[in-house]
Amino acid sequence: MDQRIELRHLRYFLAVAEELHFGRAAQRLHIAQPALSQQIRQLEKIVGVELFRRTSRSVHLTDAGATFQPRARDLLGRLAADLDEASRVGRGEAGRLDVAFITSATAIVSERIREFSRCRPDVQIKLHDGFTVDVLAALERGTADIGIVRDAEERDDIDLYPLTAERFVAVVPTDHPAARADHVEATALATDPLILFPRSAGAQAFDVNTQPLRDAGIDVQVAQACSNWHTIIMFVAAGLGVTIAPYSVTTLLPAGAQRLDLDGPPPMSRIFMATRRGDNRPLVQAFIAASESVTGRGHNQMARTQ
Repeated sequence: MDQRIELRHLRYFLAVAEELHFGRAAQRLHIAQPALSQQIRQLEKIVGVELFRRTSRSVHLTDAGATFQPRARDLLGRLAADLDEASRVGRGEAGRLDVAFITSATAIVSERIREFSRCRPDVQIKLHDGFTVDVLAALERGTADIGIVRDAEERDDIDLYPLTAERFVAVVPTDHPAARADHVEATALATDPLILFPRSAGAQAFDVNTQPLRDAGIDVQVAQACSNWHTIIMFVAAGLGVTIAPYSVTTLLPAGAQRLDLDGPPPMSRIFMATRRGDNRPLVQAFIAASESVTGRGHNQMARTQ
C-alpha cells in the first residue's frame, strides 16, 4: 500500500462520512465538488478498498469506511491535542519542570511550588533533593531546571536570585551544660563532637555554617558527617554531639535537643534560587515570576508586622 496519505485526505473523508453527500461536504470544506471527489478516490486508492458506496441518489459508507471513520477522527483529534500541547509548552503553560533543592529549604520550596502550580496547573513538577553542590551540578548537567540552594558560591554559568536570609543557632543535647541558658558562646562548644554535613556537600555553605566556630578559634572537625538536617538533629538529641544549624531547621526539635542563640553578631545564611544562565524558557521564567510574587508578599507581611 502506498503510504503517502496526507492530513487533507482524513479531513475530506470525515466531511463526506458525516454529510453523506459530496455537494454538502464540498461546501463545508470550501472546495469544489470535483476536487473533493478526486481526493476521495485518491484516498481509496491508497487504502486499496472503496470507503464509500455511491449511487446517483445516495452516498453510504462501506464496511471499510465505517471502520476507518472513528480511527480517522481519533488521528485528527490526537494531532490537534498534540499541537495544542506543544503550543502551551511553548507559552510556559504546560510541560515538565525539574526542581532540585536542599532539604533545609523545604518550606521555601513548597511555598513557591504551590504558587507556581496555582498559576500553571498543567505543568508537571518533578522534585529532587540533595546538597547544594548536587543541585548546582544538576543545573549544569541539564537534569534540573530550577535549583534552591544555601550559601552557594558564584559560578559563571549559574544565575542566583536571593530568596531569604536567616541566622544560625547552636543545637545541643538538653543535658549539655550550656542548655541551662538560652544562648551560648561558640567557645563553649569547642570540646564537643561536631555533627554536620561534609564540606564536600558545598564548600562555601560549610564555611559559612561553621564561621562562628572558626571565629572562636576552634579547629573545625566534623565527628559525624550526615546527609540531611533531620539526621543531624536526631543525633544531637541522642547526645552524640552538637551542631550549628540554620534557624528554620530547628523550629520543631525532637525531645533531647535544645536550640541556643549564639552570642555576638548573628552569622547569617542565605538561600538562593538558581537557574542556568541565559535560560529564558517560558516555564523557567514563569517559576521565577511566581517565586518573586511569594517573596514580595513575604516582604509586605514583614513590613506590616514591624
